[in-house]
Amino acid sequence: MQVFNSFHDIPATARGASAAMGNFDGVHIGHRSVIDRARLPGSPLAVVSFEPHPRQHFAPNSAPFRLMSPAAKAHRLEKLGVDILFDLPFNANLAGLSAEAFVRDVLATGLGLKQVVVGADFHFGKGREGDADMLARLGAAHGIKVDIAPLITVANTDISSTAIRTALSAGRPRDAASMLSHWHRISGIVIKGDQRGRDLGFPTANMELVNLHLPRLGIYAVWVDVLTGPHKGAYRGAASIGTRPTFGENVPNLEVFIFDFDGDLYGAELSVALVDYIRPELKFDGIDALIAQMQNDCDRIRILLDAEAIA
Repeated sequence: MQVFNSFHDIPATARGASAAMGNFDGVHIGHRSVIDRARLPGSPLAVVSFEPHPRQHFAPNSAPFRLMSPAAKAHRLEKLGVDILFDLPFNANLAGLSAEAFVRDVLATGLGLKQVVVGADFHFGKGREGDADMLARLGAAHGIKVDIAPLITVANTDISSTAIRTALSAGRPRDAASMLSHWHRISGIVIKGDQRGRDLGFPTANMELVNLHLPRLGIYAVWVDVLTGPHKGAYRGAASIGTRPTFGENVPNLEVFIFDFDGDLYGAELSVALVDYIRPELKFDGIDALIAQMQNDCDRIRILLDAEAIA
């Protein structure tokens, strides 16, 4: 997949694409519907997205809300067969463009798009002045066909990144997965932790959760993909998302115990899929009680994951 971080100097080979446009945080089934409608025979399949997320630009001090990092989003889009990612910098200049200027200067002149597909709730331009219908009118004036994808509903719930965040905050990863069409995954680099897990007989791979939406704190059954390094592969495991209250208050992180694994993962990139919420995070009176609970959790998770598949 080719990635461009500007709408200037786009080569001829990347022009004439049919593009799905939006933020695509989580790349859920609604996003996939938009992407699928953008598949046009004879044209490259592109995605036009924005980085940072416009919400971060307008509310930089808001709580972390993103479902996936930019790298994880790009990886998921590539798996869906996207040929080109136009990951445009969302800054004051782009935010200040009128709807007309955005279509003319960015989509038509800059990217040279043949077709654009957006969701029915899409807004653009300074002050969100443009909607999907306006995009269709402006696109036609500049030689761009515009297709508007209807919103997707599952079990009377409109599929959205907000609905997925709500499910994750409630400890319902399976509900989130039903909207995503894949397990919710947290990706990152393994960092050095306090190494208590090794002393307890449960060595863990530790990952930061910076700038990501926090799922409900607690213990999860997980699938783990080791993406880089000598131990690349798919594994089963148990994960803790939380502050380790038995050892005082700490910054929330993700700790993963990989079953039947012996190796050094420091510096490796992991993708951790949340499959089931097992229990809340607890504070234990002693180490023995903590170890006994961890063993019970792992026994339960092994049985649970026997019936699951990686997605």
